[in-house]
Amino acid sequence: MSVAHRIAADLRLFELITGSFRRLTGRELADPSAGAEWLYHKAPFVVLAHDGGNDPRFIYANETAQTCFEYSANELIGLPSRLSAEAPERAERQRLLDRVSRDGFIPDYSGIRIAKSGRRFRIENAIVWQLIDADGRGHGQAATFSEWHNLPV
Repeated sequence: MSVAHRIAADLRLFELITGSFRRLTGRELADPSAGAEWLYHKAPFVVLAHDGGNDPRFIYANETAQTCFEYSANELIGLPSRLSAEAPERAERQRLLDRVSRDGFIPDYSGIRIAKSGRRFRIENAIVWQLIDADGRGHGQAATFSEWHNLPV
């Protein structure tokens, strides 16, 4: 089974991502009837998640995220999430993650990211949240956004 197929069909991961979003924000990430396959293959917005390790690695990236960051699922899953930001932007990214850890979620993050090709882009109005299961255990963090703009070279 390919990485993409495994992640698209992983109902436990889908529930962790959408359930923690709902518990923390009081909103639905996606229509509950849409399901895991829709979020992975058809959602018109980026959804990314990384684990809770010391150097967090991506555990989820829907197809919109893969297109935005120019990585395949095989390349993105397991990649240290810090590599989604250029070195000068990583301190700001870490401040964001620390704030999310403290507050549970942030509803309005904006920042600069980098694609595999080196293309720089600014994300706007991202929601970043803790991945917390129904029992209150933390599993990492996730983000969603639908606005991004390429920056001049």
